[in-house]
Amino acid sequence: MSSVGDGFAWPFQDQGWFGKVLLQGLIAIIPIVGWIALAGWMMLTIDNYRAGRRELPPAGFHLARGAPLFLVGLVWSVVFGLPGSALSSAGVRADATGLTSLGDLVNFALRLLLSFLTPAIIVHTYERGLSGGFDVSAVWETAMANANNSLIAGLVIIAADLIGGLGIILCCVGLLFTIPYAVAITAGVVTWYEQMMGGPRTAPPPTTA
Repeated sequence: MSSVGDGFAWPFQDQGWFGKVLLQGLIAIIPIVGWIALAGWMMLTIDNYRAGRRELPPAGFHLARGAPLFLVGLVWSVVFGLPGSALSSAGVRADATGLTSLGDLVNFALRLLLSFLTPAIIVHTYERGLSGGFDVSAVWETAMANANNSLIAGLVIIAADLIGGLGIILCCVGLLFTIPYAVAITAGVVTWYEQMMGGPRTAPPPTTA
């Protein structure tokens, strides 16, 4: 992957992209299980992109592969969301507009910081599973050592999330396509980010299908 922008185009270079994306989108509708499967599908997409294959993996319930990333992402999101939510809730209870606004500001700032860290979080989870995803010092060191690339990758992931939400315009049906496409973009961004770090360093931890 020669540039971060390749992540937007590579999914469409798979002749079977439509069926794969649609089926994975249908699976993603299932609460919890579908989201874990989608995370696993992203990991398998990174496998292909890492190997230089411009193709999406078959759709399916890739639970073993997706569970670590889903859990890591959930915990990081909750931890980063708590301070702002606590301030906003306290402001609502006390009818203090300033405190509520401060909570919203803190929440926005922490979301930006989490976006900055997300490429490193995914890379470490991909390479070492749960231990890598929860290795806060390693994640921080990686993100700061590649600050410019972390910023670029984080912004593209934000753009991918926005694209993922666009499907709601078409009576929510479009989400079946836009959400898996956003995940494929993220896989491309992470592959590019890893290459900017010096290329693939380790194979992902072995898992059962």
